[in-house]
Order: sequence, then structure tokens, then C-alpha cells
Amino acid sequence: QVQLIESGGGLVQVGGSLRLSCAVSGLRFNKYRMGWFRQPPGKEREFVGGITWSGGYTYYADSVKGRFTISRDNAKNLVYLQMNSLKPEDTAAYYCGACGGYGDLRTVAAYDYWGQGTQVTVSS
Repeated sequence: QVQLIESGGGLVQVGGSLRLSCAVSGLRFNKYRMGWFRQPPGKEREFVGGITWSGGYTYYADSVKGRFTISRDNAKNLVYLQMNSLKPEDTAAYYCGACGGYGDLRTVAAYDYWGQGTQVTVSS
């Protein structure tokens, strides 16, 4: 079965960095575009970043542009989210998603599969 397993979350101070990983199995990884979303407490899931099949194109929410970097390793079936200069408003559960179609990567509806999430807490 398809599995997406996020890791790398935790507690970090303002200005710190974290790298999230998402390990994917059960699908042809290089046939899927990938994305990271986050869901702050009491709010809806929101787009963070997306990446195309070979990593040639990346997309970011304005709130993280210049601070976060999405990347993928198709040989290892991994997608990463490098997060730098973290702010308290980055606190959320972070989810990776796999998109098998051609929908807008910035929308939840475009994704076929999701991981269980990993918590990121930025303390001030």
C-alpha cells in the first residue's frame, strides 16, 4: 500500500532551522509531483511548497519564500523541506502529499495521498 512518512519535526527556537523528510513507498515516485502543507492549530491546511516530477520546478507560499526549500531524491523516494529562519507563525503540523495528476499543487484537492504529519513548534 502507499505510505508517506514524515520525520524531522520538533521544537526549535526562533531563527533556527529544521529539515523535514518524507519517505514514500508503494507508488512510482518519479510519476508524482510532491508538496508540503501545514496546518496550524484551529486552522485549515495550507500550502507551503511543491515540486515537479524531476525537481525542475518548485513553488512556494509567499510566507515561506526565501526561507524554505523543497527538494527531492528520486533514487531514494524522498522529499525534503529545509526550513530556515523559523518564526513562531511557522508552528504547525506539516504534511507531505503526492499528486498523481495535473492539478494545482497549491490546493489540497490536487493530492492523492498524504502522510500522517510531523509537528513543528517554534518557540520565542
